[in-house]
Amino acid sequence: MPNRGSTALPAEVHAPILGSRVVDWPDEAACTRFAAQLALQPALRDAFVELHGPLGAGKTTFVRHLLRALGVTGRIKSPTYAVVEPYALQGLAISHFDFYRFDDPREWADAGFRDAFAAPGLKLAEWPERAAGMLPVADLQLFIEPLEHDTRHVRIVAATARGLALL
Repeated sequence: MPNRGSTALPAEVHAPILGSRVVDWPDEAACTRFAAQLALQPALRDAFVELHGPLGAGKTTFVRHLLRALGVTGRIKSPTYAVVEPYALQGLAISHFDFYRFDDPREWADAGFRDAFAAPGLKLAEWPERAAGMLPVADLQLFIEPLEHDTRHVRIVAATARGLALL
């Protein structure tokens, strides 16, 4: 018999936290260094990374620094209107998603996102909560909180073995 007074969510809704850490980026250079260190991790090649934070937190800035550290050249633009921007490096496919304007779950199937997330490669998603219930479990979640003087407080959560390796 279900406990009707319980507000607990089923275990399958939220992945377990296997590990976490907190870092502060006192400036953009610290964000750049963090992205460069993450780019060196072999487990990143097939990871799914979620980026959480309010508008202006630095999610897209972090992605730009990470993509540069991975070797992407040329213009790196926000996928706010396109929803996804693909990048291809030799031996590495990268998909940068921005679900901020994602409104219709039918768009998920129509756009082929299920296939995109099933394919090998790095997936980076801003505003993943807008596609809740459709996304796979993220390997790594970055919760970016802007503070005074351009400082960012970042909580990093690993929810998979791959995420733990990246942590």
